[in-house]
Amino acid sequence: MSNRNDVPPGTVGVDLVEEGVVVEYTDGRTTLYRGPPTVETGTLRTGPGKECHVLVTDPTESEGVMLYVNDRKTHDDILESTGVGRLILTEGEEEELFPGVTVRRIGGNRTEVEADPDVARGRVFVFVEDDWGEESFELVNEDEAAD
Repeated sequence: MSNRNDVPPGTVGVDLVEEGVVVEYTDGRTTLYRGPPTVETGTLRTGPGKECHVLVTDPTESEGVMLYVNDRKTHDDILESTGVGRLILTEGEEEELFPGVTVRRIGGNRTEVEADPDVARGRVFVFVEDDWGEESFELVNEDEAAD
């Protein structure tokens, strides 16, 4: 039961509701990432020590793939039973999570997520949280942010 390995993601259910983003795991449980996501363009940089979860929906916005970046709390067997993947990066490492979505580990125990939703062919959400709170973001292209 490791919690320091990469774990490939499965497909999770997604429901975009007024209250936020609902994710239905493959084991049938659900979670609500609260609040309408803040729209961001370009690169999103997390605060130091924050957990970072990246969700990319399919074009129908009813399914998606979710990865926890540098999560060191959740054991492999839990991730595997829920369909959530995990990627562990060391400082200075960068990886393309999905076409059009790149994540990198930068100094100060921070994570950067950069996305091109047109290439990803779906919506790109980033959930940033710690023991004191959570924030939801949607990464969009600049022309979409102006609408």
